[in-house]
Amino acid sequence: MSIIIRVIVNAVALWAAVFLIDGINVTAQSTANQIVVYLAVGAIFGLVNAIIKPIVKTVGCAFYILTLGLIALVVNALLLLLTAWAANLLGLGFTIEGFWPAFWGAIVIAVVSWLLSMFLPDGDERD
Repeated sequence: MSIIIRVIVNAVALWAAVFLIDGINVTAQSTANQIVVYLAVGAIFGLVNAIIKPIVKTVGCAFYILTLGLIALVVNALLLLLTAWAANLLGLGFTIEGFWPAFWGAIVIAVVSWLLSMFLPDGDERD
């Protein structure tokens, strides 16, 4: 269940990035198709972050320390570009027009995801 919630959070964060940042676009005709694209890209983004990000953090540990963590902004932008590339391979209508839209989009996605996760219960909490 938490995986589904994470995909939905990613989809909402991606929607916010598309809404706020010029250069990040979703090309789908109907609202239902847009929702499917956001959910699919949210799942791809979650997979990219779960698989690639830990490897990059491990390999680039010195750069994270040297830049006091600011390299994470660049890494997140590159992971978002990788997500757009993978979405393009799958025929989803999600495009990013360069590094700077990806950079700002990654910041928007991080902030929105953080804000949404504040309202969600932790995985350890039980009713």
